[in-house]
Amino acid sequence: MKKVKKVIKIVIFSLVFFMFTYLGIYLVASMTNKLDINTSNGYYLYDTNNNLINGTSDQWIKLEDISPHLINATISIEDKNFYKHQGFDYLRIAKSLYVNVVNGKTLQGASTITQQYAKNLFLEFDKTWERKLKEAWLTIRLESQYSKDEILEGYLNTINYGGVYGIENASYYYFNKSSSELTLAEASILAGIPKSPSNYSPILNYDNSKKRQKLVLDAMVNNEFITSGEMESAYNEELEFYGYLENNNLKTLRYFQDSVMSELKTLSLPSSFLETGGLKIYTTLDMNAQTILEESIKNNFTNEEMQLASIVMDPNTFEVLALAGGKDYSVSQFNRAISAKRQVGSTLKPFLYYVALENGFTESTTFTSEETTFVFSNNKTYSPSNYNNKYGNKNISMAAAIAYSENVYAVKTHLFLGEEMLVEMLKRVGISSNLEAIPSLALGSEEISLIDMVTAYGTLASNGYKSTPHFIKKIEDSNGNVLYEYKEKKEQVLNSSLVYITNEILTSTYNYNFIDYNYPTCYDLANKLTKKYSVKTGTTDTDHLIFGYNKNIVVGIWSGYDDNRYSETGEGKQIKYMWADIVENYTKEKEDTWYDLPSNVVGVLVDPISGEVADENTKKPTMFYYIKGTEPTYQNDSLEDLIPTIKLEQ
Repeated sequence: MKKVKKVIKIVIFSLVFFMFTYLGIYLVASMTNKLDINTSNGYYLYDTNNNLINGTSDQWIKLEDISPHLINATISIEDKNFYKHQGFDYLRIAKSLYVNVVNGKTLQGASTITQQYAKNLFLEFDKTWERKLKEAWLTIRLESQYSKDEILEGYLNTINYGGVYGIENASYYYFNKSSSELTLAEASILAGIPKSPSNYSPILNYDNSKKRQKLVLDAMVNNEFITSGEMESAYNEELEFYGYLENNNLKTLRYFQDSVMSELKTLSLPSSFLETGGLKIYTTLDMNAQTILEESIKNNFTNEEMQLASIVMDPNTFEVLALAGGKDYSVSQFNRAISAKRQVGSTLKPFLYYVALENGFTESTTFTSEETTFVFSNNKTYSPSNYNNKYGNKNISMAAAIAYSENVYAVKTHLFLGEEMLVEMLKRVGISSNLEAIPSLALGSEEISLIDMVTAYGTLASNGYKSTPHFIKKIEDSNGNVLYEYKEKKEQVLNSSLVYITNEILTSTYNYNFIDYNYPTCYDLANKLTKKYSVKTGTTDTDHLIFGYNKNIVVGIWSGYDDNRYSETGEGKQIKYMWADIVENYTKEKEDTWYDLPSNVVGVLVDPISGEVADENTKKPTMFYYIKGTEPTYQNDSLEDLIPTIKLEQ
């Protein structure tokens, strides 16, 4: 009996101690400087002309102006005791701990609306104990300094509704109406989203959103906000979803915004919005370029099942001007431009040929275009083939090999140089993938992200200077204090004279002079281009790519199926026309688009297929470029017999 009394005393003492400590903490919190939450509204994104493109809560709305259905639905599903607790729902915490321990995994959460709001006021993206203690202290300060209605208002104006922040923005995005006008059916859909925005968005996952809506409506019945009849009526109501904001009706723009937020996570900034009063993020977005990109998708890309990704970049600054991670953000939020890695096919060849130029090749260097099996020392064989099995059965120049995207020529070059040479070259120009030095690397068999490939092509477009592609120019707090500013760091990694020659070689892909036993891969673009560009396409069984540039713009496009299914070669034509539309529309006001001839580079008229110096019998003399002293004067020698590591079987 004495032991029982002792235990009871300990429990009572502990409870009293906890209560006094609890009250003491709240008293201290109430005496601290009042949090200025009304100005801590999150993120404001601006384009390169300083026009607001999106803010996390750029349409703040008073609680009394929000539909009661939305308020009741949110409280029911997120925090039914919101108006009863002081920031922490201890019974709910105990229950969730019990459920999670019994099941051995996290099935229930116990965060209150105040806790969630406190969490949203932080910029940091980690889950450390220090962060959790800060959130707990902020929760107490919110509860001690603000009324429940003020906390709820702040929460509803800053919460994430599937990439759209704040209930007013969300209401216009999903239903094209103010949150004051939301019906019970609409409100119960929106209230279900914040739990898992990507899973419960009705546009992205309609079935999941309906299941979640049922839970919300059931909770509203249990909390006596609605009747069972009203629940059934709301659940069965057919809803139409809008999917746009009036000041942001581009289907692809939010891919760019997501890329900005991803970059934001990598920067060192103050720990909370309360220290900054919100963030003004000045981005590299060129709305003209983004609009041109989206229009090019609309006008050229007709395959409903196939996906695409595209990046438009300024090669002078490596600023990303426009980006599409898919055809329509409302259909798929996966950002293929940044997050996906795919085989890049023949678009790797320009970097192979640059390495060849560094090692004594010229535009006129020839290999034989013919069916070839490469037999290695361990008796393994490799038999690459040209597209449609077209071969010239004669010596062809490097420029012709680029024009036709000859696979056999590329592999011969790759093996002649040594496979490691291309791997090192790709690292030099910004490819971060862990690439294997294998014969098929020359044909783009390895998987690389679109952003890395655009970076690599940007190095060619910038005369051999490598830099970091970026989306953020500057970040300020609400008072205009600069918290971050991008500092350009350019590194010259390629020889500018050899880059000039490489850029000239890449104009052969749409040059009619190269029509012979085959056609240049982009000859159908020649009549669409009014300016000079370097361009290269690539195709695999599952992927289509095109990269092209001049001194003002770099554009890369990928298309294919998300499930990696086989894609017909002809399906790649759509992105070729897309690319032409983008570069032509973007550069139409720009006159000086090509590069100055380096002083140590000379041009010579040659036969484009053989690479031999032109004479009176040459039908299509074409200008090739060479480092002075390497230009041809007579017939060229083939390198065919100089390959030491392989033997060739025809």
